[in-house]
Amino acid sequence: MGFDRVLTRNVGKPDSRKIDTYLAGGGYSAARKAVTSTPDEVVKIVSDSGLRGRGGAGFPTGKKWSFIPKNDTGQKFLCCNADESEPGTFKDRVLLEHDPHLLIDGMIVSAYAIQATRAFIYIRGEMHAAAKILEGAVAEAYARGFLGKKIFGSAFDLDITVYRGAGAYICGEETGLIESLEGKRGWPRIKPPFPAIKGLFGRPTVVNNVETLCCVPPILERGASWFASIGTPNNTGPKLYCVSGHVNRPGVYELPLGTPMMELLDQYAGGIWKGRTLKAVIPGGSSAAVLTAPECQALPLDFDSCGKAHTMLGSAGVIVMDDHTCMVDAALNVMRFYAHESCGQCTPCREGTTWVAKILNRDVHGQGLETDPDLLLDVCRNIEGRAICPLADGAVAPVASIIRKFRSEFDHHVKHKSCDLGKAAVA
Repeated sequence: MGFDRVLTRNVGKPDSRKIDTYLAGGGYSAARKAVTSTPDEVVKIVSDSGLRGRGGAGFPTGKKWSFIPKNDTGQKFLCCNADESEPGTFKDRVLLEHDPHLLIDGMIVSAYAIQATRAFIYIRGEMHAAAKILEGAVAEAYARGFLGKKIFGSAFDLDITVYRGAGAYICGEETGLIESLEGKRGWPRIKPPFPAIKGLFGRPTVVNNVETLCCVPPILERGASWFASIGTPNNTGPKLYCVSGHVNRPGVYELPLGTPMMELLDQYAGGIWKGRTLKAVIPGGSSAAVLTAPECQALPLDFDSCGKAHTMLGSAGVIVMDDHTCMVDAALNVMRFYAHESCGQCTPCREGTTWVAKILNRDVHGQGLETDPDLLLDVCRNIEGRAICPLADGAVAPVASIIRKFRSEFDHHVKHKSCDLGKAAVA
């Protein structure tokens, strides 16, 4: 309860989105410090901090920046992934709406580190308010000379453009985002080549998530060792956790990376609502494998611990389900989303997600076959690892884990044409 907020320190302040409020708290000191250092020095301090990407994969940020070819003197790009579209995830929106200058500050530092003079913020189309706030903040930064030519009196130039997407989940994948920025259909690319070598318009490109970029200014301001002192080994710094579902206080909570699951749920989110008990949690947005209540008891919410538990921290979108939840219906709800959002480029994903959704739909509606649970697992196996991007794997991970861990509910549905919670099948 005594953790001092870092990323959300300005949230709740009057006029928190205004540049004067940000400057009053020492804002843009990180950007000023960066442009008086060498790019290699900036990359090193971020690498030494242990910052891992907050978009889902948890890849080391400094290492990602270091992949940009140093001997390439041509145009380089920085792309901010603000296409927050993972169900259960709403942390980036908080930063965009309440402290947009923290993001711009972080983008200046990051662009300087990779020597990119053009940057784009790709923001999800549905985030109308956040987009307008962000456009206003970028205009304020230009007006103060913090963006444009020779920023902070240095030789470094940087232009930032806010680009609004059209609400496609697939554009949250970095190469799908790049394709969309180029004016094409948002279809993910086959890798390699990776964006650091051939990205936006064929040039070296780094794509970082909003929260990742917002972690950068505090690192420059307070040092790598300070950032590394927060969290757990190899999982450093503050983290924004989104808690939704069956809790008394859903919301975004900033805590050290590695905070125990039950501490987050009980102490911060107020426990399970209506006096009920915990049944299951999806810890990393809807594309993560589900955890049962016993599996949650001693789980630190960091990248490595979640991996050992055969799930992932992902976007830290913690979706909580109580003991009144029908897990067959929960699986259908998840798969409907992925079947709708599949871009259609890869046949296993395009066809497979639709098949899984259809089978689950008949099970929920009392028309299932006793062979359905095994058929579902077989179809999931034939989707996983057989597509260009991670959407396919993210679609089957929650569904396959729900079937394996709550098999009795599926068997009851298909055998008795009803839910074992006493609910009749939907007509």
